[in-house]
Amino acid sequence: MKNVIAAVTAALLGVLALVPAHGKPSASEFPDVRIPYERHVLPNGLTLLIHEDHKAPIVAVNVWYHVGSKDERPGRTGFAHLFEHLMFNGSEHHNDEFFRPLEPAGATKMNGTTWYDRTNYFQNVPTSALDLTLWLESDRMGHLLGAIDQNKLDEQREVVLNEKRQGENEPYGKVDEVIAAATYPAGHPYSWTTIGSYEDLKAATLDDVKEWFREHYGAANAVLVIAGDVNPAAVKAKVEHYFGDIPPGPVRKRHGRWIAKMSGEKRATLQDRVPQARLFKVWNVPGFCETDANMLGIAAAVLGSGKNSRLYERLVYRDQLATDVDVGVGPFEIGSQFMIDAMVKPGGDIAAVERAIDEELQRFLREGPTAAELARVRTKVFASALRGLERIDGFGGKSAILAQYQVYCGTPDRYTEELREVREATPQQVRDVARRWLSDGVFVLQVEPFPEYTVASTGADRSRLPPLGEPPSLSLPPLQRATLSNGLKLVLVERHAAPIVQLSLIADAGYAADAGIKAGTARLTLDMLDEGAGRYDALALAARSEELGALISAGSTLDTSFVRLNALKARLEPSLDLFADVLLRPRFDARELERLRQQQLAAIQQEKAQPYGIASRLYPQLIYGAGHAYANPRSGTGTEDSVAAITVDDLRAFYQRWLRPDNATLLIVGDTTLEEIRPLLERRLGAWKAPDVPLPQKNLAEVALPRQPRIVLVNRTGAEQSLILAAHLAPPKSDPDDLAMQLVNTALGGNFVSRLNMNLREDKRWSYGAFTVISGAKAQRPFIAYAPVQTDKTVESLREMRTELATVRDGRPLTADEIAFARNSLVRSLPGENETAAEIAESYTTVLVHELPDDYWNTFVDRVEGLSPAAINAAARRLVHPDALTWIVVGDLARIEQPIRELGWGEVMVLDADGKRLR
Repeated sequence: MKNVIAAVTAALLGVLALVPAHGKPSASEFPDVRIPYERHVLPNGLTLLIHEDHKAPIVAVNVWYHVGSKDERPGRTGFAHLFEHLMFNGSEHHNDEFFRPLEPAGATKMNGTTWYDRTNYFQNVPTSALDLTLWLESDRMGHLLGAIDQNKLDEQREVVLNEKRQGENEPYGKVDEVIAAATYPAGHPYSWTTIGSYEDLKAATLDDVKEWFREHYGAANAVLVIAGDVNPAAVKAKVEHYFGDIPPGPVRKRHGRWIAKMSGEKRATLQDRVPQARLFKVWNVPGFCETDANMLGIAAAVLGSGKNSRLYERLVYRDQLATDVDVGVGPFEIGSQFMIDAMVKPGGDIAAVERAIDEELQRFLREGPTAAELARVRTKVFASALRGLERIDGFGGKSAILAQYQVYCGTPDRYTEELREVREATPQQVRDVARRWLSDGVFVLQVEPFPEYTVASTGADRSRLPPLGEPPSLSLPPLQRATLSNGLKLVLVERHAAPIVQLSLIADAGYAADAGIKAGTARLTLDMLDEGAGRYDALALAARSEELGALISAGSTLDTSFVRLNALKARLEPSLDLFADVLLRPRFDARELERLRQQQLAAIQQEKAQPYGIASRLYPQLIYGAGHAYANPRSGTGTEDSVAAITVDDLRAFYQRWLRPDNATLLIVGDTTLEEIRPLLERRLGAWKAPDVPLPQKNLAEVALPRQPRIVLVNRTGAEQSLILAAHLAPPKSDPDDLAMQLVNTALGGNFVSRLNMNLREDKRWSYGAFTVISGAKAQRPFIAYAPVQTDKTVESLREMRTELATVRDGRPLTADEIAFARNSLVRSLPGENETAAEIAESYTTVLVHELPDDYWNTFVDRVEGLSPAAINAAARRLVHPDALTWIVVGDLARIEQPIRELGWGEVMVLDADGKRLR
């Protein structure tokens, strides 16, 4: 399976099983598992797929239109994506933002995307909001043109242009455009990128975009998937009611197979402001539904998926020529692309990286994969698919899988054939397909008779939106507690929806524990835990994890460090053995430290090459001050000097000081019971003892807010946008007013239709998005407002942001409608945010870390609905302090510095990306 194998992602079900390390798997070892569905084609041509999943009171509504950028023509590029934006701006009977009724209805995991072959719109909603969602989706499918006017076109054109500028302003932001133009002949529908060109977008007229809708957005060109807590017969009746009177649209002409296989070698060099050299090797190969593309997905996984893949082992581990390498198949409809993407280590030799890639590729083309490598790929597919059983959403969940295969291949069941092909694949078959397509033609950088349709004579009431039903209440499983003999606290949440068990060892450490030592130590220490433990070196540990289908990870956040295991229930005990090795017996090999050190240094350089990365490295020290536990760069990467100086002894000292049973809680979520899991953990962790030294403490002292604002400028010569970030300290997550402050943040900048985003994006069209954030912290936490804006509107954007922040507390308090919207957005989204075991674990981690009541989430709705407008607006005055803000602006100072100084807001400093003052 291309989508699963190439990236080992996506929630596909199918022919799945664990297989022996050698030999061809049998059908009994590899049983069929399918996504059950009903398929109906309405008289107007609309294809409806229905899948039942009753584990949570939510429904995924997923609409795929068989139209993308390949249906454009030269001189009219970017129309598919531009129209996707217009589809969110209101329809004839709901001439308002599409998100506005959905967010307070509790919608989650919603978006729209455009790609070469399709455009999709999707959202998860509570069951009570299904009629509302179907009304909205059907209204924009059948009743859009009357709502599109010149003002909306101009507005969304500027939003898309800012999106294009923002993407191209990032490192490697122009790579896709270069590859598309170099790998396909002029006029090929994949020879331009989906976002289109500046010239074509600016030239688009109102008549152009309306004609695009008439040509492509009929019911017969769409697939609608409804997945979740539904009754199929009732769903079919609802869909016929809301969609049955929509015209089918015109006869479509579809592109046929056009691989455009290249010959010989083509090369190009692109210069850009990037911290590391990067190598792309690209071949044009068969399209999404072809068996050869499936086999190439296996080849890609063997070559470059995971630490034990050939290229990763060679380039990153053995030769240490690169900090990362990835191999995958870009699965497009009429022809795909096989790509090798290697990130050269800073200062490394790009020619040496290419030689090593060519050597490994030629060896693969001679010998093919081993049986063990094929087995590892199958296990990855199995484990990934099991984890996808919980998901119905449009971000790769079951609704997306059904829609994708129906649109691309004409049947939702094609994925089962792909899995059969994977099951039966032999090393020789994979080798022969790879030889056929990868031996030549590389770029280095990098159309069915029209059925007779009828239209229903009646349809839905378009005079008003359907009312929302009562929101389903959230009821998370209760916390069960126990203690091991060594004092380690256990907290269990039973979740039997899928045969998965997840463990999270949560230690009170995190990036805050770097204070007083070498910054970056916490991140590097935890990253080292799964780079060799017990009798396993790094590669052997990764191989053993893959054999078990287990996911083991370690890392840190601001306040906590964690070690996590996501295990298949059938292999829980050996997976726990591996988890215990990682937690209790890390090897801290010097060779692995040097490799991870280079990766962390590269991550720092990447942050310093990105506008938001620069700002996020600077603001903690500016608002907390030197010596505070939260003062280091927000990512926890540290500085180049501090990371360069970290030794193995430093890592061991951090591990011994902070990862101890008296400073940790083990959270277990999944298919187990306390009676089952406790003895298993006692045998493996019971001998883990705390050291005799007292528990370490962090400097989390309260910091006073500054008396006046200040501005920090960071130069980025030639930048096409300015990144504005404003920050000051806010009360901690545990503050009694936290829920009220969450409501304030949601209305002010936490949602698409919040004040700040509607101002800068929708009204002014100066930014692709503007938002506010209050994250969680045990002590005072940052309150942040940020927006990437057009360079020529930097000062104007600063004024607008300050005005919005000031008026929410003093001039324009939140209205009853805004409060209701924010409240509904928070409470109605809870079921959709707690669908999977991992999401429930995340929710309860918040409870444990911030010492909140066990019933925090189950009483959340009542507590939020009990807040009065007066209490919420009072919380706004506690949360927002415009005169205490530290403003950071990253942009082209030659164009913006003097106008910013003329604002007269307070002290203006110019810093470099490391925080050193320049003037």
